[in-house]
This record gives sequence, C-alpha cells and structure tokens, in this order.
Amino acid sequence: MRILIVGNGGRESAIAMKLKNDKRISKMYFAKGTVTTAQLGQNVYEDSVIDLRDFAIKERIDLTIVGPEAPLVDGIVDEFKKHNLAIFGPEKRAAELEGSKAFSKKFMQSYNIKTAKAVVFDAYQDAIDYVRKEKFPLVIKASGLAGGKGVVIAESLEEAESTIHKFMIQRIYGDAGIQLVIEEYLKGFEASVIAFSNGTKLFPCIAAKDYKKAGNGDKGPNTGGMGSVAPSPEFTAEHFRDFEENIMNPTLSGLNKQNIHFKGFIFFGLMVTEKGTFLLEYNMRMGDPETQVILPLLENELFDVITDCIEGKEVELRFKNEKAVCLVMCSGGYPRKIETGYEIRNLEKVKHSDVLFAGARQVGDRILTSGGRVLSVVATGDSYEDARKKVYEDAKSISFDYEFYREDIGKF
Repeated sequence: MRILIVGNGGRESAIAMKLKNDKRISKMYFAKGTVTTAQLGQNVYEDSVIDLRDFAIKERIDLTIVGPEAPLVDGIVDEFKKHNLAIFGPEKRAAELEGSKAFSKKFMQSYNIKTAKAVVFDAYQDAIDYVRKEKFPLVIKASGLAGGKGVVIAESLEEAESTIHKFMIQRIYGDAGIQLVIEEYLKGFEASVIAFSNGTKLFPCIAAKDYKKAGNGDKGPNTGGMGSVAPSPEFTAEHFRDFEENIMNPTLSGLNKQNIHFKGFIFFGLMVTEKGTFLLEYNMRMGDPETQVILPLLENELFDVITDCIEGKEVELRFKNEKAVCLVMCSGGYPRKIETGYEIRNLEKVKHSDVLFAGARQVGDRILTSGGRVLSVVATGDSYEDARKKVYEDAKSISFDYEFYREDIGKF
C-alpha cells in the first residue's frame, strides 16, 4: 500500500510514527511533511488540491489521509473522489463545520447541541452595539480559518471593541474575520474528543487535555497548543455520558438530517462547567497536539480503523491502560514574533521519548528551527508522573537558542 499524508506539523509526524511499523504499507509520502516524516518516507512539495490530486494519480496512491483544515475546506476530498482516489476526510460541505464558525454555531443551535449562547454578526456596527449591552467577559471569534488564533476572550468593553475593529475593519486575519461569532464566556475546564466517522456512525477516542496558554498555570496568550495529556484526568465517565447524549448524538442526528455522510475525523472542543459539558467548536480533522498523545495509546492499527471507516464498517477502538504526555518546545516569542533559524542540538541524548518535529527544517546534517511550535516530546507511562518525568528529562537534553516550554504539562 502506498500512503499519502497531507500536512507538515506535529500531528502529521504522529500519524507517520503510528503507521511506520505497518508492514502492509510499502511507502509513505508526505506533503509537505516534516523532519520526522522525511526519516520515515518521502517528503514531496505539491501544495494545491489539483497538484495533490495529480500526484496521487501519478504515484498510484492507495490512501490519502488529510491532516490540516485548509485543504479540507478547499475541497480536496471532493476532488479526489471525482477521480476514484481513496481519501479519509470530510467533503467540503462537512468541512464547513470548521471552516465557518458561524455555520457551525447555527448548526449547533438548530439541532439542540449543548453549546454557549451566541450571536453571529456580519456588520461591524451591529457587533459593537451588541457588546455595549452585554456583560463581560465575552468570547469573540473570527468565523473563518485563522490558524487557531482568531479567538479572543474580551475582559472589557474596550478590549471587545478593539478586537471587533481588528477583525472586521483592519482584517488582521483577512477574510476570516469579516463575519464574527460573539458568545458567552463559559468557566470550567476544556477537553478534546476526537471521533472517527464511517459515514453513518461516530466512534469516539478517549478524551485528551490540551494546554492552550503560553505560560505556566494557564497564563499568557492563546497558542496552537503547548502540550497535551491523554486520557484527560478531569473528564469523568459522567462527563463522557453527558457529551454523548447532548453533543455527539445530536451532532450525528443533525449530520444525517442534512444528508452529510463523511468518512473522516471530527474533533469536539469541549468546556466542562458546573452545568455540564458544552461544545465550543468542531474541527473536522485530528487535533494538534491531541493526536500526539491519543495515537500512542491506540491499540488498533490506524490503517485498519481508517479502511474500516471508509468501507462503512463498525469499529471497536481499544486503548492502552497507560498515560501519555506531550510537551511542545517553542521558538522564542511564540505565539507572536518568533525567533527562528537556530540549530537544534543534542537530539542524540533523547532516551525515553519520541521527538516529533513540526517547525523545523533540515539543512545538510543540521536541523534548524523554522516555526513557532518546533517539536513535540512524547512519552507514555503507567502514570502521568512517570510519563512527564520521561518527557521533561528528554526536553532538558534538547537545546536551541531562545527555546521555551511550559513546565507544568501533565502535573496534577
């Protein structure tokens, strides 16, 4: 089997690591891939949907797995299916649940999915008038794709007005911010549940915990994720039942009523409050860095789960009775202005963990930083403390100029 994996982050590195020992796979290609994937297969540099389609035809790709959201929203699945190319991911219509927060919020409201009170705005002045009457904090979201950065928790009217102006007038995220969702702030803890879809049913994985804030103790700006653990120690069986009854099952019902029968991943971003479990957002792909901790605990062969879903079969997911911890090492300045181009040293000293590259590039025999989230250090253990001890011991061995990372990932 010849596999193509689309994407170039820590998530795609984790998918490659999960598939690397499957003897049925003769070759893996990665577009554009990472330093990790270059060691496990061949990185290629096709980028557009059409170029990827042509590559899959030319190289006789048996299965394509899509990592990031942008090609899904651009319709890569639809295009591949026109040419009878096997691909795992939602069609463009289903991807709109992530591509448009306005669409997804209206979907949640239409099918009684437990979510925060929210209003969608297309006009700048209407959004300004609304926040002037509401209590704070409020959550302001750019409706379109903004690389995980288009969400602000406004603590005051001044911050809310400034955010609306930046999104809708200055367009700091381009067209992603010309439509806004403004919703009530929910206080609690977050959890992530990723599910596989076989077109008619959803099969959820164990819940993961993502650390979004840049600083220890959940301080500082939001990021794409500074680390993760699985299973989430806070997310109880009762929370899971609440999620299934009030979020997952109504979502499936809504998809069926709208005749959306995709075969791919769906990610539920959750907030658990004193009043129960609420849905914050959908992603129509695996999360990053949640993938880095879920896949090491998955006992099933990933290739089997995906092919069974594509064929519309039932899936029984099995997970190890262990804990997984992922620590993300970042470039100085992340998530704002970042410092890159520095050599990553002492990788040979890593003894207990997997190193999954993301924002890094290889130049000769050197690996240099090239992005904000440079790499993930991932380990499993019998306890969170066991896993985090391995991760932090190995992170201390790795060094590059201006590096930083949180010191409290997996500490409970």
